[in-house]
Amino acid sequence: MARPRKHDGRLFRKEESKFWWMDYRDRDGKRQRESTNTDDWEEAQKGLRERLQARDSNTLPLLRKGEQFTFAQWSEHFLEAFSKPPFRARKTHLSYTRVAKHLNAGFGEVLLVDLTADVIETCLRRRLEQHVQITRSEGKVAKGLVKPSTVHQEFRVLRRMLNVAVRKKLLVANPCSGVEFPVRVKGLFRPHYMTWTEQEKDRGLRSGVPEQRDPYHHGNGPADI
Repeated sequence: MARPRKHDGRLFRKEESKFWWMDYRDRDGKRQRESTNTDDWEEAQKGLRERLQARDSNTLPLLRKGEQFTFAQWSEHFLEAFSKPPFRARKTHLSYTRVAKHLNAGFGEVLLVDLTADVIETCLRRRLEQHVQITRSEGKVAKGLVKPSTVHQEFRVLRRMLNVAVRKKLLVANPCSGVEFPVRVKGLFRPHYMTWTEQEKDRGLRSGVPEQRDPYHHGNGPADI
């Protein structure tokens, strides 16, 4: 491993470029100079940190490969490698394939590493303004607006696709984690509130101690004192 240096990496400007450039050493100690493709200093710093993190975890070649993937290319690979049986049921694969068509229409040509939370939120808003298209003998007929629950299902599939990209080291983090869904989806979140008895059982399972029933306790809450 190369000897550590005082300055692990830096940003600098080139006269002929409007973008920030990064300068750092790879694991072999060889100097690397690359454009950050942004004129925003904070975004450039983020790109440099991602480079150094990928170098230290020995995933820099994979990260660079991810910078060459468009979302359409990744979704095609995902459907082929991680969506078909036996990984997923045939019906699930067909559902993922339909969703991928809508996602590719929104940002298929966007590079995987350029897919930010803002880009995703913008596409979700546009999708919510679209009408359902039904194909009939006379052609396509526009119906009502796409339901928020349908768009949220598409968002969950997108999150699944990008989670796999993160595990394959093509992305440092999933941008979906920073996305706020534009509208409230009725009935989507149904939290389960545990009763006192359930909580006691859960604590017993986690601690490995068998459940001990209180002979004086007959309710779902703590016994009155």
